[in-house]
Amino acid sequence: MKRFARLEQLRRMDPYRDATEIYRLSVAYEFPWDFARALELALYRTYAVPAIGRLLAETAELTERTQKRYDDTALLLDAIVEHGFGSDEARTAIRRINQMHRGYDISDEDMRYVLCTFVVMPKRWIDAYGWRRMSRHETVASVVHHRTLGRHMGIKDIPETYEEFEACLDTYEAAHFAWDESARRVADATLDLMTSWYPRPLAPVLRTSILALLDDSLLRAFRYTPPSAATRAWARRAVRLRGRAVRLMPPRQSPHFARQNWEIKGYPYGYRLADLGTRPVPGVRGCPVRRT
Repeated sequence: MKRFARLEQLRRMDPYRDATEIYRLSVAYEFPWDFARALELALYRTYAVPAIGRLLAETAELTERTQKRYDDTALLLDAIVEHGFGSDEARTAIRRINQMHRGYDISDEDMRYVLCTFVVMPKRWIDAYGWRRMSRHETVASVVHHRTLGRHMGIKDIPETYEEFEACLDTYEAAHFAWDESARRVADATLDLMTSWYPRPLAPVLRTSILALLDDSLLRAFRYTPPSAATRAWARRAVRLRGRAVRLMPPRQSPHFARQNWEIKGYPYGYRLADLGTRPVPGVRGCPVRRT
């Protein structure tokens, strides 16, 4: 199989009718590592919105049970991609996602913004660091897939095109990114988690490398000291070189889903989708009421 054969296959498919299948091929075959990193940074960005960061701090899920929260988020979203919206697995995953969110007072704006990060950040990451840029077919398919996910989650006024998703994200961040002490605790806990996946002596270097991949608006919101220009250039060049190396490799012959990522460490003996996630209790840890 030639390196660009799957891209040619994707271009023969309909990005609207076959959206989830195109998205699955892109995520599980073409860019599994890149999508994992991009979605980690996508979720990380949401902490810089004080309303989101404070709520996550109140629940303590990302400060006291960081690995579990990371695992559950990845596995629930992964089930939808792997099995498709019509499957029992996807329905179970969406049900759990909605049950968790209903317990909290989350605005439609915040929900829509988080959805935008799932569309925009993978494309920006892959275009910058992937072994090739995302094709228009893959971009449209990602939009259609996430619009469907958003409808299942009851999100209102979902953007219709990638350009609208991107404008929504940029406008929202410009208006809402700000310092919040609680959000910084969540950001620090997530950084600690990411560095914990590797040998302890590498932690300082890894932390600096991760910060070097963040943009200035995110660094300002968390009040992180920006890495030097040389460090940023080094870190970003290293990720680009990794993409160029992948381009020289044979194409992947079997899918790689998020559940196969070695960073998923909380379920060594397996899991049931219905058991993943949290079960908010009214009046406890940021859960004010159960919505009607």
